[in-house]
Amino acid sequence: MKNILLIGCGRFGQRIAKKLNDMDAQVMAVDRSEERVAATAPFVTNAIVGDATDTGFLKTLGIRNFDACVVAVGDDVLSSIEITSLLKDMGAARVVSRASKNLQEQLLLRNGADEVVFPEKQMASWTAVRVGSDHIFDYLKLDDNFAIFEIQVPDAWVSHTIGELNVRKRYHVNIMAVKSGDSMEISVGNDYYFTSGDVMFVVGTDKDIQKCFE
Repeated sequence: MKNILLIGCGRFGQRIAKKLNDMDAQVMAVDRSEERVAATAPFVTNAIVGDATDTGFLKTLGIRNFDACVVAVGDDVLSSIEITSLLKDMGAARVVSRASKNLQEQLLLRNGADEVVFPEKQMASWTAVRVGSDHIFDYLKLDDNFAIFEIQVPDAWVSHTIGELNVRKRYHVNIMAVKSGDSMEISVGNDYYFTSGDVMFVVGTDKDIQKCFE
């Protein structure tokens, strides 16, 4: 069971708290606002009102005891950078910080963040991909080039096998799984026969997948 320190209980922080609660993680949530702490309290193990830019207060939390620390105060640029730096100086095993601006992302990485999440940028990419195609249902970026797409099987592929369509060689994409109704077929082979309504999970470059399924 993971032990997580969550600093910042705004809307983004509360969503993180709820998801971690679903995952049965032990979470300590911290925020300056009593109201935000109270709103987060039902989803965490411990909720504390305090200023995480205060070194003395931060030391009382036992930073080394957490598997990861999440700095979710992206709108307060100076505070997010300061808290990130303090956490790393105190021996935090892993610091994941939220950014709301490109420069902030760079500064967080230079000041100790092991990883930076950029919800606005990530959501913008997802939205662009989603509205750019009628067939893509979901999208997970893996790196600068590759992503996993949840995508409807084209009508022209129905009643054919993966082998017949020569998907990998012809389209330069890999089919990881296929969902048919309520069932999921993992690691599908060339003999998989597509039926109407099938949904695929495909890995490839943005360019190849858009070209294949446009």
